[in-house]
Amino acid sequence: MNVNAAIAAVAALAGLCTGVIAMLAFRWSEREQAKPTRSSLHTDAVLPPGVDTVLSVLRSSAVVLDEADAVVKASSAAYALGLVRGGKLAVEPMLAMARDTRRDGEIRQIELDLPRRGTGRGGDALAVSARVAPLGSRLVLLLVEDLTEARRIEAVRRDFVANVSHELKTPVGALSLLSEAVMDASDDPEAVTRFAGRMQVEATRLTSLVQELIDLSRVQNDDPLEDAEPVRVDELVAEAIDRCRHQAGTKQITMATGGTAELHVWGNRGQLAAALGNLVENAVNYSPARTRVGIAARRIPATGGDLIEIAVTDQGIGISEKDRERIFERFYRVDPARSRQTGGTGLGLAIVKHVAASHGGEVTVWSAEGQGSTFTLRLPEAGAARDRDRSRSETRESSESSESYDTGDLDGEDHGRPYETFTNEPLSAPEVLP
Repeated sequence: MNVNAAIAAVAALAGLCTGVIAMLAFRWSEREQAKPTRSSLHTDAVLPPGVDTVLSVLRSSAVVLDEADAVVKASSAAYALGLVRGGKLAVEPMLAMARDTRRDGEIRQIELDLPRRGTGRGGDALAVSARVAPLGSRLVLLLVEDLTEARRIEAVRRDFVANVSHELKTPVGALSLLSEAVMDASDDPEAVTRFAGRMQVEATRLTSLVQELIDLSRVQNDDPLEDAEPVRVDELVAEAIDRCRHQAGTKQITMATGGTAELHVWGNRGQLAAALGNLVENAVNYSPARTRVGIAARRIPATGGDLIEIAVTDQGIGISEKDRERIFERFYRVDPARSRQTGGTGLGLAIVKHVAASHGGEVTVWSAEGQGSTFTLRLPEAGAARDRDRSRSETRESSESSESYDTGDLDGEDHGRPYETFTNEPLSAPEVLP
């Protein structure tokens, strides 16, 4: 009996100890949860009321530093830009500016070029504007604005204005000189005729430049899908060939087409015709005499709807790798001297790029020096694009036909060029333009 009593007493004592320990652990846990953390202490106790809310809605990257240069508060954008690392401000010029502001209370601003996070290359620099101001008596607020995109747009605008001025000045100056020459040669009919012919050439070039500037402005500002319609690819190709028929005939260039039947794209007919016309015209202008230009099309499957690819292939001089990266820039020309002879303005491919992008497509290029080039215009098929464009309406129409095509081998050699061996539908009979 005494043994049982002893066991019961020990069990009761053990239960009491367990309960006491559990109660103490619970109280300690509550006290730890109620204790302010470092982040909450910095945000709630150190920052003035309402500052945290204001910083959270700012578009600029925000960093708040205390008197020891420790980061009290930093926005996610500040971390993304690499301004804050390990709880410290990682950009020394900004840190020095913050210290000066803490010392004298003056607001300071500076513009810096920072390397992108994870790279040390100067070409990947970020352009930022940093502004430092005192925040209360102990804190300093740093606001950083990313100016990289604004700088890029400003550079494009500046180059565009400079290029337009130069391109317009050239034919205008030529017309002025030629008119003086005509006046001086008024008694020489042969010279007047020669100078008048040159004036016509320069006037035509000036007209083309102004028209292409208007076209580029239109495709950049207008929404081509507002008046979009199904457009037959074979009609676009026929119009493009007709546009450069005279130049091709003069150089005895053969024009061949294939795979364009029963294919439709969705968009603005005028803009699409201008884009494809520019590609075909470039192919003719930069091809040697008695060569061949091929225009082929096909349907390819893609996520969200089929695409129509239209490829324009030439046997021209080709484009070097460094030039391929820039040929779609405004006024950029691979060979300016040759462009003077062909009448190029450097805006044709820029127009093609904008038309393709505004229609939800793209334009790409394959080229090798001495082997020619293939420009590929990829656009949404009429049925798929219209269904997406009118997804909220009751009208739905799609194209069901499927075609492949064959551009043939333009020179009998395999250069690894795209659109060279598509099957099932041969090219139409080559057309040697008169």
